[in-house]
Amino acid sequence: MTEHAVVTREEWLAARAELLRREKEHTRMGDELARARRELPWVRIEREYSFEAEGGAMTLAELFDGRSQLLVYHFMFGPRYQAGCPVCSSSADAVNGVISHLNARDVTMIYVSQAPLQQLLAYRRRMGWSFPWVSSAGSEFNFDFGFSHTEEQTRAAIAPMLEHGVPAVVEELTSATGTDVAGYLSQAPGFSAFALDDGAVYHTYSTTARGLEFLMGYYPILDRAPRGRDESDQSPGWLRRHDEYDLAQR
Repeated sequence: MTEHAVVTREEWLAARAELLRREKEHTRMGDELARARRELPWVRIEREYSFEAEGGAMTLAELFDGRSQLLVYHFMFGPRYQAGCPVCSSSADAVNGVISHLNARDVTMIYVSQAPLQQLLAYRRRMGWSFPWVSSAGSEFNFDFGFSHTEEQTRAAIAPMLEHGVPAVVEELTSATGTDVAGYLSQAPGFSAFALDDGAVYHTYSTTARGLEFLMGYYPILDRAPRGRDESDQSPGWLRRHDEYDLAQR
């Protein structure tokens, strides 16, 4: 017998109507936040960055691929990783299928990582993705935007955490990427937006951590399931690459 509240249809309709009122408030607030993001001031990018792409070296402006807007996902795949971060991989699954729709709205979206290009492309083939992915190895791009740090900087930053023991989820994700804790945490996930106007590139927006959940298409779906995300204290330890889930458990 369920321990959840069970009511009549009429009582459920009344409760649902109240929740709908709050959902509409949330939607209107989301519209307001979207407007505020668009109205953020821009910062002109003065530094020259070079990326290794499938067609050769490219500048930041060239990554726009003829469009006026560029979205960048800073994917956790560091120089010593053997495979990409499972959490970043889970969001990439959701994004891969919408690239053509973004292109239709004058938006290019690419993925950027510090690992060598051939390693990134091999992992992309394994995952079955087709979005553009470039390497920023040898460039200060990821460092300047705060999504990569040297291992020395990382060791200093995580020293207090190491004294109390590495959280289980960090150990699991570190193992999944084939590196050590400092190597894994030297990279951070992130999303940045840029505009190209009259030949100049401008940084318009960035976010990280839970600000990236809009890219994780499975979360809003789970939020509407009876038990929600059902993560308790293991978040996001349940996530696997899509080819690693036990088929018997699906």
